[in-house]
Amino acid sequence: MPHLRSRRRLALAVPVVLSLTASLGFLPTAASAAPYAEPTTQAADAPNLSYVVNTKVDRKTIASVKKAVVAKGGTVVITYEKIGVIVVHSANPDFGAQIRAVRGVQSAGATRTSALTPASTTDEGAAQILTKEQAEKIESASAADAESEPLEADQWDLRAIGADKAAQINPGSKKVTVAVIDTGVDDTHPDIAPNFSASQSANCDGGVADTTEGAWRPYTVDDYHGTHVAGEIAAARNGIGVAGVAPGVKVSAINVTDPSNGLFYPESVVCAFVFAADHGVEVTNNSYYVDPWLYNCLDDPDQRAIVDAVNRASLYAQKKGTLNLASAGNSNDDLDSDALVDDSSPDDSTPVTRTIDPHECFDVPTQLPGVVTVSATGVQNLKSYYSSYGYGVVDIAAPGGDRLYQIPDTPSKNGRILSTMPNNSYGFLQGTSMASPHAAGVAALLKSTHPKASPAQLQALLKAQANNPGCPASYDQDGDGTQDATCVGGKRVNGFYGYGIVNALRAVK
Repeated sequence: MPHLRSRRRLALAVPVVLSLTASLGFLPTAASAAPYAEPTTQAADAPNLSYVVNTKVDRKTIASVKKAVVAKGGTVVITYEKIGVIVVHSANPDFGAQIRAVRGVQSAGATRTSALTPASTTDEGAAQILTKEQAEKIESASAADAESEPLEADQWDLRAIGADKAAQINPGSKKVTVAVIDTGVDDTHPDIAPNFSASQSANCDGGVADTTEGAWRPYTVDDYHGTHVAGEIAAARNGIGVAGVAPGVKVSAINVTDPSNGLFYPESVVCAFVFAADHGVEVTNNSYYVDPWLYNCLDDPDQRAIVDAVNRASLYAQKKGTLNLASAGNSNDDLDSDALVDDSSPDDSTPVTRTIDPHECFDVPTQLPGVVTVSATGVQNLKSYYSSYGYGVVDIAAPGGDRLYQIPDTPSKNGRILSTMPNNSYGFLQGTSMASPHAAGVAALLKSTHPKASPAQLQALLKAQANNPGCPASYDQDGDGTQDATCVGGKRVNGFYGYGIVNALRAVK
């Protein structure tokens, strides 16, 4: 199962319209560097790695760099000329260092640490599939409300943010699409099919968009994450199963996972942001972090190039009118702290324990400028025990579930989130992976109500309609006398909830 995990926000003292290339002060390569030379001989047993090469955005420079790529033993997979990102494969062990010395290259680095051929979602714990007996019990309780979907009695999360009442006023516009950048979506599910947009869906594995019919679907039944997320956003109110936060909007799927290991590599995410933007998507949901590094440190040339490439794609999407939302992570970390331990990177080879400063090493795409970071809450509107947090990092909060300390009075008494699963089934999951799509659904409702709102305006509206419970007097969830997390800030904005918990009813009013 891919690992969708924690994140942080870049503390940049610059407008979000600026690219990280400018704001982080990337230095141009020396003017005397040769553009290319004789082709490099590659070692026969060298691993074939993937790279992102980031250049100035002009055709002459890009053409020159592409020649240099070949000369240094690389193969161009795809070129995104509008953002100056070239995806390359190379078995030359010195390719990264050699291409960084080429005139016009602003950053370049490997996107993985192991060979191309031989995950990182932010759900917490294993999925729990809804049984027939459970479904019958929930359906019996739901039948008491004529407006309810068959399984809605167990959807405490919809009621927590007023999404059930909002649907009666405005379920969302068919002119608004939320793209689920994830493990793929089973668009044949009866709760998803009515709102699915195939024309805005693709598979971006490897950095090239494949729009072949069904390419966007999950590879196996175990790749259920994206289908669950899609249902949370836009499951139709059609008398079947569950309902989504915005049951009237469109949802699309952009599968960005590697089929061999389920990881979310940078070139695939670059492809997804550009594809979403070029296909008129208004909102994207990102419940993952970009592999193989949980945090990308700018003093490492490979990790620096990853930040640069994905940021270029994210900013391109924002410029084209797309708002990007991402989950805050499940490590209960203070993302505004001085130091954090990362013992999981790189996750595609052998991890090495390192201590990082989350203000210098960045979770991508969550910490990128303009991306909305979402923490998770339970039925009591309290931060979920696992949810990461951080003053100035978390923008808003939304229901993500809490199976330990916040148990709802529902037929199943399950604190997780109930949503769609592949093969016409339903199941419970929890995590900031579930919080982000709730917020994305509310963003879609806001876009439906304010169709001319820009991404920046939409983010402002998202914060303005939120309800902030303020920092709790105590956060000793397990009752051992020790605070399990420290909330910093006040009633208007704080580290647990940002500007507050999203509210669908206020969004449509």
